[in-house]
Order: sequence, then C-alpha cells, then structure tokens
Amino acid sequence: MPFDYDVLIVGAGHAGSEAAVMCARLGARALLITSNLDTIGQMSCNPAIGGIAKGTVVREIDALGGLMGRASDRATIQFRMLNRSKGPAVWAPRAQCDRTLYRRAVRQLLEGFRDLELTQGMVARLVVHGDQVGGVETTDGRRFTARAVIITAGTFLRGRIHVGTDTAIPAGRAGDQPAVEIAQHIAALGLTVSRFKTGTPPRVDGRTVDWSKVERQDGDEDEYRFSFYERVERPQQLPCWITWAGPAVKAIIERHLKESALYGGAISGRGPRYCPSVEDKVVKFPDAKRHQVFLEPEGLDTAELYVNGLSTSLPVQVQVEFVHAVPGLERAKLTRPGYAIEYDYYPPTQLTPWLETKAIEHLWFAGQINGTTGYEEAAGQGVVAGINAVRRIRGHEPVVLGRDDAYIGVLVDDLVTRGVDEPYRLFTSRSEFRLLLRQDNALRRLLPLAETLGLLTASELRVAERRLGEEEEVLAAARETTITPAQAAGALAATGTKLVEPERVASVVKRPGASLGQLLAAAGAVQQVEGDVVRSAEIELKYEGYLAREREAARRLAELASFALPGDLPYLELASLATEARQKLDVVRPTSLAQAARIPGVSPSDLHNLVVEATRWRRREVA
Repeated sequence: MPFDYDVLIVGAGHAGSEAAVMCARLGARALLITSNLDTIGQMSCNPAIGGIAKGTVVREIDALGGLMGRASDRATIQFRMLNRSKGPAVWAPRAQCDRTLYRRAVRQLLEGFRDLELTQGMVARLVVHGDQVGGVETTDGRRFTARAVIITAGTFLRGRIHVGTDTAIPAGRAGDQPAVEIAQHIAALGLTVSRFKTGTPPRVDGRTVDWSKVERQDGDEDEYRFSFYERVERPQQLPCWITWAGPAVKAIIERHLKESALYGGAISGRGPRYCPSVEDKVVKFPDAKRHQVFLEPEGLDTAELYVNGLSTSLPVQVQVEFVHAVPGLERAKLTRPGYAIEYDYYPPTQLTPWLETKAIEHLWFAGQINGTTGYEEAAGQGVVAGINAVRRIRGHEPVVLGRDDAYIGVLVDDLVTRGVDEPYRLFTSRSEFRLLLRQDNALRRLLPLAETLGLLTASELRVAERRLGEEEEVLAAARETTITPAQAAGALAATGTKLVEPERVASVVKRPGASLGQLLAAAGAVQQVEGDVVRSAEIELKYEGYLAREREAARRLAELASFALPGDLPYLELASLATEARQKLDVVRPTSLAQAARIPGVSPSDLHNLVVEATRWRRREVA
C-alpha cells in the first residue's frame, strides 16, 4: 500500500521545525502537522536563543542546514557573547530576539522548501501495524499515512497550567489547548510515562517601569551572526535592564508560599533545577540576600517586557505584590501573569541513540517529550530525529553523533544512556571535550557530515568551503610568517612582553593577551577576512597542545565505541556482571562499550566481563 508521505512530524515548535527541515533537505516527502499554524516556531518562554552550551548547539544545527541560527539572525534585537573573560571553550553566543520576527522567520524558512507541506490539526492517535507505526489520525477525522512519524509535542501532552493552588487550566501553553487524546493513546501502547513541570514569569508594560532605578545593559558591538551560510541585516538593537529581587520580595513569597501550586501540593512533577521558580530560589537559597532580575524586551513593536528571574506559580494578586517590591517595578502593570505548567514526558532510556522508540519501529520522539528543557535542546533533537527518520526508512544506517563530534551528541547520549530525573539542560560541563566543541568551529566539525548526507545546497557548500579555506589561509600565514622584535613591539605592548629575536607569528600568539590579527598586520601579512575567522584560527594556535590531548582522548573513546554490543544480548542472564549492572544494561541496551561505560552503576569490572560475555555470545550465535 502506498504511503501519503515518507515522514509525518507532529508539532511545529523548535524540535518539529528542525526535524521537518532535515526531512526536506534529504528529499523526503514530509508533512508538518500542528494544532495552530499561527504559532509555528513560537518562543513559548523567554525571547532569547543561545547561551551557555546552547549557543554552540545553535551553530551546530546551522552547520547541518537547520534554521534556528538563520531565524535568530533575522530576529536579533540584542547580542552578547557570554563568558568572554573565560577560555574560548565556554564562550557562549546569546541573542535576545523579537518574538514576532522569530516566529515569522521560522514560518518563512519552512515554506521555502517546496516539497514540505504544513497543515493545521490536532493528532488524536497513531496508526500502528503490529510493532511499526504507519501514520496518524486527527481529531477532525483525517488520516495521514507515512513510513515514519516524529512526535515533538513539547509541553502539550496532557498539559495543565497552574496559577496558585486553586486554578488549574488544561493547556499546552497559555491560550493553546493540550494534546490529551494522543497522550492517552501513546500511554496505552505500553511506553512508560511520567510528569515534569516548568514555568514562566509575569510580563510587564515597559511604559510603567521607573528606568532610573534599573541598570541598563547594552549588547555587544560585535556584528556576530549564528549562521555560517548567510549574513542577513539585523533589526534595530535594544538594551536589556537589570534589577533585583531583594528582602521585600523574599518576605512576600515566604508569607504566601503555601499558595504556590508547587509548594501547595497542586503539582507533583519535578521542575528544572537550573531554571528555578522564584519560590524555589527563596526556599533553596535562604541565605541569598537578593536574586538578579532581567527586564528583556519582547520585540520592536511592543513595550512588553519579559521579567526573567521571577518564574512563578503563585496567585496573580501575589505576583502583583512581589513585582511591585522589585526596584523599578513599583508601579509596573502586569500584562500577563506567570504560571507553571505540568506535562507528560517519556523517559528517554526508551529510545535508541538515534531517538527512535525501541518499542515501536519508525516512531521518533524529539524535544521536551524526552524530558529536556530549552529551545536549543529541543531543536538539536529535532535534527537527529529528522535525519534518522529518513535514513531508516531508506534502509541506511542511522547517524549517531559522538560526544566528541558535537554538543548535540552529548545531549542525545546523556538522554538515552543516563535518562533524566529532572528536566535536562545542556551545559559545557556535561562534555568531556569542551575545547574541541567550540561555537566557532562547529562548521569545521560538522560540514563533512552535512556534505556526506547531502543536507546542503551547492551554494551553501561553496560558502562553507570558502569560510574554511580562509581559516586555513590565516593558519598558514601565522605558521609561515616571521615577525621581528620591532614589528611586534606595538602588538605586544598590552601583554607586557617583548620579542628578543625574530619568531614565527604562530609561536608569538601563544602569549596571553596576544592578538593574531594585530600580529599578522604588524608583520605585513594582512588578511582580508572576517574577524570571527581570525578568532577561530587564533584559538587553534593558542590551545594547540590542549587540543592535541583532547583529540587523543577522543580517539581512545572511539576505540571503545568501535566495540559494538549485540542488540539481543541477554543482559539479565550474564551472571559475571553485578546485579545492578545487569538491570541497567537491560533497560538502556547500549549499542557500544563506550555507551555502556557511561551508564551509572556499571563498573570497570562489569565492562571487562561484558567484553567477554559479548564475544562469547557472538561465537554462540555464529555456531
């Protein structure tokens, strides 16, 4: 029986949009189904893209042909490179975005793919034949068949908004209906389901803020772009503002704590540790005198401000009271109250390393449905799911990004190997190879894969090759150019050092504070290239020794990964392994020894015995 489509993508948030783009770039017939076409690419919480580790993920998505970086560049109203005072391994690009411009950009970019179709509808159930998915049915009676289905439902699965202890509204987010029927249907298929919660702060009218009491924070002057492939004109730039929630706010919250949905017992799901509610901050950090609050513009066409740092599930009247206790917000008018939302997710140890469900073939989960939090984490999963859905239905081997290949690889491996006990957020500290996985070298790391898979157009490939070629030219110039003490004097003045004799620029630039661009210019080897190209080359030269060590560690990890574990290995019967190891290995069912080594509770002796058992099992199978 012919299928209507190759792939169906359910949900058009950040995960669904990226999954759809990957399918379209690979030439698959894809349909993106969303409950509301007007909210494609909606930024449901804070109007910002990027940040610690997240900014690197955005550049990795872009290197593979995704749209998050391109949409961000079209919507950026303030840009900052976080952690500039630290090493380049943790530099983090972050863009404050115009919420409306971002959503429009995503829709426009999606509609640029001629064979990608969009439709509005609420999916009610999956079409399943035995242990394989074959399509979906919507609540309005339509039926779409496909060879693969990707579900990216965000917080919509049995979503419930809480404001205080006595207000609970079924919703996927404020103003949108939850997805109840499909959640019940998936649970009935036998997958394990659990609940998480997340929240959002109130918004205020910027016209009612006392600007004399808040600190202005302007963006960087750097003309940074997330996308490697295009350089669009940025919109008008706006400042953010900083204030504080101090003792007065703390006293109000302590007085009303039992009225919070979270602390009053209305919510059972666990929330994100690294993006806590203001109630969590007061309870868990009792000695903190104050907590930082950012006033972030929602866009160019509105005075509304996002009050970052005051996420809450307290009653609205309490929110008004504590907002007015924040310096600068004494007379602020709330435009929207904050709320908490509780929703279903599926513990991700039920997934393969390419995000296909183990129980149902050709069914993929991506985004918050897997227990993550954040736009970027969702988008990265969408890329993995989209690529692999197409590859699997075409009979090709799935693509699994390694932990030394990309932060996306770290993210997915953490999810499917370790699972989650709270909403997962990506950090640089989660990676063993932070210096290899920088935001500036995402194109160099992932272009070969994008080219091999056929994800890029000919013009995009030319742009990428030109960019990497310029980096090679800068590196070659640094290694081949000798600079004299007289030439270097000005460039090294800020470092407090001098050259004694002529030396290669590549050697001199290793000095703390030395600038590759200034040294090349002083030596007469001026390169007409963009500043970020020079910066990337400078990092490669300055950290050459450290990079070599990390690459050697990555090579050793690859050797472990090359020892494949049989998919049907009967872990529970392997008596040489500890009981805990047998049980956890049976749940995760790792594909390699490297993945098995990252499962909590699996010891080095278990790994040694696992090699013996796997080898013995293969021999038995052959016999």
